[in-house]
Amino acid sequence: MSTAQILVLGAVAGFTIFLGLPLGRMQGVSPGTKAFLSASATGILIFLFWDVMTHAVEPVESALENGQDGRFAWLATILTVGFAVGLLSLVYYDVWMKRRRRRAFLGPGAASTAEFEDEHHFYGGMSPARWLAVFIAMGIGLHNFSEGLAIGQSAANDELSLAIVLIIGFGLHNATEGFGIVAPLSGEAEKPSWKFLGALGLIGGAPTFFGTLLGQAWTSTPVSILFLALAAGSILYVVIELLNVCRLFGQKTVVTWGILLGLFLGFATDFVLVAAGA
Repeated sequence: MSTAQILVLGAVAGFTIFLGLPLGRMQGVSPGTKAFLSASATGILIFLFWDVMTHAVEPVESALENGQDGRFAWLATILTVGFAVGLLSLVYYDVWMKRRRRRAFLGPGAASTAEFEDEHHFYGGMSPARWLAVFIAMGIGLHNFSEGLAIGQSAANDELSLAIVLIIGFGLHNATEGFGIVAPLSGEAEKPSWKFLGALGLIGGAPTFFGTLLGQAWTSTPVSILFLALAAGSILYVVIELLNVCRLFGQKTVVTWGILLGLFLGFATDFVLVAAGA
């Protein structure tokens, strides 16, 4: 199989994420449905966090088990720093955005933030739900970059059957991830534009293609660990935010079932890869 064909298939695996994005334009959604959708997205991301961390920690543990102390220290440092950057960068960015909009709407001399909190003002022109969708897309994009690396590196090592299986499995994963991205948008008063949904799809899906491109040209365990760690940190941040959203609905039973479904979907698509011998 030629390089061009592998890259095309890698792009297909990434852009199946667009299949779930139209759900973001759903209108007239009941609070229970919104709670269930948000919880399902949370379940999918909890699975992705486990999946990413498993793959990131594996080579670090392998170095330790083989008595490669220097390599272990190096890989463990990359894992730790990458995870911290992936998590804390989004935390500090969110804090910075809140300070910006507080100054913009209340002014530097404002004595209280009550008016600001009562009015659902926007983050730089976007609602908090849309910013959360962007954060989810960013976390999934980093995760998908690491998946693209796996596809490209399999092809570079002439393991074409494995590369094809990965493309199919990751394509199924991305189809469910698209739903996870737009879950916070379902039922918003103003429909997200197709342009905005397209941008979310590019943020979340395009990295699969670029990861495939890089992975086929150059294999590197430390680089793979770095992007996996960045993805894990950013996904954990988004999970925390989504759990806060789910708590506001006050429907514990619905939320629990939604999280369970999301986990089931995540593991089900992963079992496709395992059953195929990936």
